[in-house]
Order: sequence, then structure tokens, then C-alpha cells
Amino acid sequence: MKIAVVGIGLIGGSMALDIKTAFENVEVIGVDKNEKNAKKAKDLNLIDAIGELKDLQNADVVIVSVPVDVSIKVLSEVLDHVGENTLVLDTGSTKEKICESVKNHTKRRNYLAAHPIAGTEFSGPEAAIQDLYRGKTMIVCEVEKTAFKLQEIAFEIFQKLGMRIRYMDPHSHDKHIAYVSHLSHISAFMLGKTVLEKEKNEKDIFDLAGSGFASTVRLAKSSPAMWSPIFQQNKENVLETLTEYIQNLNEFKNLIEQDNFKKLYEEMENTNHIKNVLNGIN
Repeated sequence: MKIAVVGIGLIGGSMALDIKTAFENVEVIGVDKNEKNAKKAKDLNLIDAIGELKDLQNADVVIVSVPVDVSIKVLSEVLDHVGENTLVLDTGSTKEKICESVKNHTKRRNYLAAHPIAGTEFSGPEAAIQDLYRGKTMIVCEVEKTAFKLQEIAFEIFQKLGMRIRYMDPHSHDKHIAYVSHLSHISAFMLGKTVLEKEKNEKDIFDLAGSGFASTVRLAKSSPAMWSPIFQQNKENVLETLTEYIQNLNEFKNLIEQDNFKKLYEEMENTNHIKNVLNGIN
């Protein structure tokens, strides 16, 4: 099986690693406009060779794992170059605008809109890790628009990577993911900003910060080059979640100002229910 990865970072690199482990006789070609990234990926054995878009015509599967603003531009070009029986899937954290961008492409049937709910705060080829996807969810959108035999190839890959499949339309995907992913990244970025602006002496931060702070602010280490386009593409849903989040923060602040700690306790106790929800997911 010949795999091509367009954008060889954490997501694409990790998927390449796992596919090479899960399947026999796999050759992985890496396509990346950043020559250093491509060379690093080859040095790390994430890919077997460095290629170009013109090489995609011979690929069985093409994985597009670039920032979502780049994906809108690149995905059509990828479809232009692939063969009639090539599966193309992307891994973007937004789906509505990406799906819209190729809805009229002559090879739309080759494309499967996908979003793996997996990742870390790190980026680049050196961030790729084995088994990133095991036990994680792969959201698939507009599956009915993908050729059935190509669907089968995709689902075999997801199954061998140990992933669960969840079907969702692009609009619902972007709305829900704004709450459970995009908002948490915004919160981490702004918590980090608040602390950095207040604590000018960085030594104090590291001396006093415990595991709670470290885990909460962890996502602030994520790549702005990846996340800024996500917030732009999902602007309406992100603004809706932010409005609700800010309202809850203001209510929390008001309760403290009013010395209403009984109500504050009740609010936190009610929110503790989330651990039951998360235990059900895990």
C-alpha cells in the first residue's frame, strides 16, 4: 500500500507511523512545503521518501494534515492530482468550510472528511508518536459522498489504528467541537496570558505552579499557526461558546463579590457531574 502524507507533523506523522506498523508492505511518501520538516520526517523514519503533489497519482491513500486554512487551498489541488481509485482524507478540526470548498470537485467521491479527536500540545515531525490514535474517536462527515470502496479502505485503517467511528454532519461537528475543543484551547491561551502579564518574574511562576496549573495551561503550548485559522473558520460557533463562557465567569465573579459562597459551592458541586460524563466517555 502506498500512502502519501501532505503535511508531516504530529497528526500526519503519527498516522504514518501507525499505518506502517499496522499494515505490511507500506511505503509512505511525505509532501511538505517546509523542506526541513520533510527531511526531519525522513530522518525519523516517519516517511520513506520525500515527494511532490505530482507523485500523488500513484498513491492508494492520501492524508492531508495541514492547518485548516491551508487545507482549503491544498485539498482541491490534491484531488486534482490523485488517481481515480485514491482515497483522500483530511484531519482538520473544522469541517464545514473544508467540505464546502470541494463539494463541486469532479473527484469529490475520492474524499472522506475526517477529524481524529487526538493530539498533544506539540507540533512538527518530532512530535509524532506511536499509538496516538488507539482508543480515540474518528469523526467522519458526509460519508455518503465518498465512494463505498474507498470508505471501506478508510474504515479498515481506522479499525487497525484502534479508533472508534462517529458520524456527524459538518455543521454539527463544528458547533460541538467549538465547546469541547476550541473553547478549552482559548481558555488555556488566556490563562497563560493572564499569568504571564501578572507575574513578570517568570521564576515565581515555575516555583509556585503546581500540577493543576500545568495541566490547565498545557494547551497554551499549542501552535498558533494551527489554532488561529481554526478560530477564524469556526468564528460563529467560537463566539457563541465564548459568550456563554464569559457569562458563567461573570456569574462566578458576582457570587464571590456578593459573598454568596453557599451558591458558589452549589455551582461547583453541580459541575462535578462532569466527571461522571467523562468517565462514561473513557
